[in-house]
Amino acid sequence: MNIKITGTGSYIPNEIERNEDFVDHQFFNGNGAKIEYSNNIIIDKFKKITGIEERRYASTNQNTSDLAFLSAQKAIKNAKIDPETLDYIIVAHNFGDVDKNSSQADTVPSLAARVKHKLKIKNPYCVAYDLLFGCPGWVEGVIQAQSFIKSNMAKKCLVIGAETLSRVIDEHDRDSMIYSDGAGASIIEATEDVGGIISNISASYTFEESNFLFFGKTYNNETDDDNKYIKMYGRKIYEFALNHVPKAMKACLDKTKYDISDIKKILIHQANEKMDEAIVHRFYRLFNQNVPEGIMPMSIQKLGNSSVATIPTLYDLILKRKIENHHINKGDIILFASVGAGMNINAFLYQF
Repeated sequence: MNIKITGTGSYIPNEIERNEDFVDHQFFNGNGAKIEYSNNIIIDKFKKITGIEERRYASTNQNTSDLAFLSAQKAIKNAKIDPETLDYIIVAHNFGDVDKNSSQADTVPSLAARVKHKLKIKNPYCVAYDLLFGCPGWVEGVIQAQSFIKSNMAKKCLVIGAETLSRVIDEHDRDSMIYSDGAGASIIEATEDVGGIISNISASYTFEESNFLFFGKTYNNETDDDNKYIKMYGRKIYEFALNHVPKAMKACLDKTKYDISDIKKILIHQANEKMDEAIVHRFYRLFNQNVPEGIMPMSIQKLGNSSVATIPTLYDLILKRKIENHHINKGDIILFASVGAGMNINAFLYQF
């Protein structure tokens, strides 16, 4: 028995927010001081560092659970399964449903329960729960689904990563330009087909790192806004990721019989183009190897950072031949890896 991803689906919102749409924003530093550079300079530096040109935002009438449902529908159809046969629905997110005109997160009932309801699944033994694990949530959901199947607690699982980060960003924080909305879903099941999940690894660094990403007030001290927004210590996250993610990727590979030369693609959380490139370079340096051309597909340029949704969306787009110059063939070895709030890191090696 092997445990494979047998179906994928993604939902990319229609609303496009381009870099130039931030030209009229008033940006402040974390200490409340206005940034003296012009917004054109800020945006130009942002583009060079992150690679992001535009991002997608959910429409006013959509919420995180809606995006999750829409991606789930596609994954179920792609896998050609009856949704009533699902044993688990795992929805990874960070902020729940946040209405366009409200700052309050809504997680009761869970997003997974809402998705199951929208899918009209009647089977009470299809267990629906949410997973909060930062940006690595979808990867962790796949790892948990594998564990359920290996222990005979399940045969089929639906794992979704969905987020509407546009609802929790501070318009006066230049980091707000990173974030976007979207959802990606996968069916995980036991199969006699060759391949599947080969190895995995997860870690949580919380002693000094737990607040690298956090909820905080707007940087604009001139307003009466008491809402809290997603904030991050970008330099600390960058250094943390470069120091720890390549080692975790190596540890995941070292659990197997495979060599680094066997890896055909690395699907890494689309957090920041320069950071992702540096992580992959350090990973190959651990083996005294150069990075092969075309090893790391990217979607961040047009889709931004949608947290838990980036990897499943990227994977689905590659399989649907929507990422230029990238494809995955039968038997290919793929390394999935992510890093995010917690601080959490995880990875799994997979044979397509």
